[in-house]
Amino acid sequence: MASREELQLLRGARAGQAGAQLALGKRYLLGSEGLPQSIPTALHWLDRAARQDCAEAWTLIGSHIPLEAAMQHSDPSTICLWYERAFDAGDIQAGLVFAKIVLQKGDPTESHLHEKAIKALEAAAQTGLPDAQWLLAKNATRETLQSEPTREKTREWTERAASNGVQQAQSALAEQAWEAGDRETFLHWALPLARSIAQRHEKQEAVNSGGKTPGRLNSQEARLLSRCAHILSDDEKFDADEVQTFWQLAAEHGDESATFQLGLWFARMNENGERTTAHAGAANFKKAIRWLSVAGEQGSADALYALSRIYLKPEFSQRSLPDAQHCLEQAAGMGHVMAQLECGINAWRFRKENETNDIRAVFWLQKAATQGNAEASLLLYKIASRPAPAQWAVAAQRQMTRDLINSQPFLAARIELGALFGLSRPEALLLDLNTADQDHCLLVDIRAHYGRSKRRLILLQTGQERQALSRIVRLFEKVDCGMNGPEGNYRQRQYRLKTLLPAAYSTETESGE
Repeated sequence: MASREELQLLRGARAGQAGAQLALGKRYLLGSEGLPQSIPTALHWLDRAARQDCAEAWTLIGSHIPLEAAMQHSDPSTICLWYERAFDAGDIQAGLVFAKIVLQKGDPTESHLHEKAIKALEAAAQTGLPDAQWLLAKNATRETLQSEPTREKTREWTERAASNGVQQAQSALAEQAWEAGDRETFLHWALPLARSIAQRHEKQEAVNSGGKTPGRLNSQEARLLSRCAHILSDDEKFDADEVQTFWQLAAEHGDESATFQLGLWFARMNENGERTTAHAGAANFKKAIRWLSVAGEQGSADALYALSRIYLKPEFSQRSLPDAQHCLEQAAGMGHVMAQLECGINAWRFRKENETNDIRAVFWLQKAATQGNAEASLLLYKIASRPAPAQWAVAAQRQMTRDLINSQPFLAARIELGALFGLSRPEALLLDLNTADQDHCLLVDIRAHYGRSKRRLILLQTGQERQALSRIVRLFEKVDCGMNGPEGNYRQRQYRLKTLLPAAYSTETESGE
């Protein structure tokens, strides 16, 4: 309960007496037997005293009122003036708060205040205040055009702040080192932070062992842990427990790279599925599958490819060829070039079990070849041929007229197909256009009507080929291409071609005819 003296001070302060306001502000600033300590209330009365030119009031504000209380005041701009005056009187800490208020406001119309705030920051930074050093460095990095001396000064202040324990500065220097590929400097700044994060999380787990979940890491902290683990794992003398802790924490908090690497860590293998001896201990494939599956759900094709390797391992108790193939095809569908190559090879290897496997083989090999895989290109051109003009069809095209094209659209389309994809006369005349287009290749199979022919695939390589084939296929849509269709049997088709376009038979007779 307030004493009689304090009640008199309160009445005087409300009446506008500067001395009473100052005295009351001091009481609330430090607390007394009758009045509790209250920073907001102290600021209220000290502000009213300062408005009456009480120098001691703004000095007390500058040296004792923290930034948070100043920012919660109803009029921060006026409060900022008291910090400025306290700084002018020589209070460096007041200058730091003044600079923070000005820079947070960011009012471009008050350039003079901004310049003074920078001077206050420089003064505070020179005395060794870490917050000032970091704020000075951050403010310099916001400048769009920095001269070399300015960049050097920025880095100097950042390093001084980092050396004085400002974690944001340490994190910024670590990020710069990572982007520059400087692993040694990255670890210098990042490893203490990573260890601090891991220790903090461990303490939270111990405190919350009663069932509460410890606080989550943010994405920046998780990424830092993952990067540290990645670099440490390449060191011959790394601490395996520490690396696993870093990766596990990062993975548990959503870092995709850590999720994938943790899966490989438990599997004791590299990205290609090969056994690695970088760290001792038996593989734990169940844990590996758990984390690699999560990484796969996050969109990692590498993780799915690694899963396919695990399911093929003979030492894995749940070895499964179907599961391995399923993961492999998922990875291939997401663009993993080695998975695409293996899918192509597997499909071609088992073509005798399913004749259409050659089409699947070409599909995957074509995708892998597009990404520059030489082995895929080599096998692809062994399985499928490239389009090459057929001379008989080219000769027939020269003889075709507009009237003939309009009167015989099916025949004209088949001749165009032969010229474009290098089909023989029997292939062009007998090809079932409703089944030939396989999107990525042309399936040529007329064995049902021409026993001497062979099933073959022709690659679609250009947009012009794709457009022409799509146009021709649309023409034959809902048309019976068989012997009972509108084109007649093979002899009728041959007779029509020979009669209307004798140039198609003026070239050397093809083998098999």
